[in-house]
Amino acid sequence: MITAGHCVKLNGAFHANWVFVPGYDQGDRPDGTWPATTLLTTSQWNSGENMNYDIAAAVVAPQGGRSLTEVVGGQGVAFNQPRGRQTYAFGYPAGAPYDGSRLVYCSGRTFDDYLSSEDQGLSCGMTGGSSGGPWLLNFNQSTGGGMVNSVNSFKYNFAPSWMFGPYFGAEAEAVYNTAQNTGLS
Repeated sequence: MITAGHCVKLNGAFHANWVFVPGYDQGDRPDGTWPATTLLTTSQWNSGENMNYDIAAAVVAPQGGRSLTEVVGGQGVAFNQPRGRQTYAFGYPAGAPYDGSRLVYCSGRTFDDYLSSEDQGLSCGMTGGSSGGPWLLNFNQSTGGGMVNSVNSFKYNFAPSWMFGPYFGAEAEAVYNTAQNTGLS
């Protein structure tokens, strides 16, 4: 699964005991708990936590002979897309006024960060806890399907109504491809 780099490694250390719990709801784990077997990130995030490359992947082992995608489904991924596209961002914000218990989304046309990164921005009021949530292109509201093209990465303290996400270029594609091939013989 694709997420933000800081969701797998922060302050120079990879996180331990990383799990994904799809469908989590007030303690209920209807689709199980999926421990990560491998955490991957871009070389730029790995070496210096460069916000422009705040991208990661978590690889989880099959359970009961089934992959995570077979159990819960998955989204497509799109790389090297034009900027300024209509995008939907999803997350579980936990900072006030949210409590992390429900899925929230923002939508709009992305814009280039003209302040201090090469990331894309989106008007979005989500708060802390939404990190790593997907940004989807071509989102279909009826099916819930789309193409992941960025992730919730950061906000500027002075601009709480903007969310920023890294551009999914060659570096993101390399992390994705490595994750897809991890564990294959």
